[in-house]
Amino acid sequence: MKFTKMQGCGNDYVYINGFEEKIEQEKKPDLVRYLSERHFGIGSDGVIFINPSEIADFEMEMYNADGSRSEMCGNGIRCVAKYVFDKKMVDRNEFTIESFGKIKDITIIEEAGAAKLIKVGMGSPQLRTEEIPAVYDADTIIAKPIDVDGTIWEGTCVSMGNPHVVLFVDDVKTLDLEAIGPKFENH
Repeated sequence: MKFTKMQGCGNDYVYINGFEEKIEQEKKPDLVRYLSERHFGIGSDGVIFINPSEIADFEMEMYNADGSRSEMCGNGIRCVAKYVFDKKMVDRNEFTIESFGKIKDITIIEEAGAAKLIKVGMGSPQLRTEEIPAVYDADTIIAKPIDVDGTIWEGTCVSMGNPHVVLFVDDVKTLDLEAIGPKFENH
């Protein structure tokens, strides 16, 4: 099987061209877990299949490293756009990519025939608690206290296709993201 490994701002994925590689749908979660394993596989945050689409120019079928489907990754879709543009799968600088049934508009700024900058129309942020989804006793979670492991953080929850919690801190360099990130993720 041929694949490409790419990263955008540190989000690294294995990309598989679904136009050329045919993998049975029910086998994809196991394959994703195998490929994503950092010690025995290729190692990645997950796998993205670049497929034909009936409603856009391309489809981004995205999986997390644990084999679960994911709706969106802004960095991942930029890599898909670069892949299809640089491989000449599209012959224009504006096109569309479907991800989890939603269409994103792509604009490529090229240099020497390759994608140099990629703009993705991500749509409007989702701030309603139920649409993120998040669990909280309010319709939105904007600058609200979040107790994580005995520390109270002021956080804002938002989704751009996948859930995020935004924390404003005085010094990002002193934040141990590797330690607290999973605690927020599983809160």
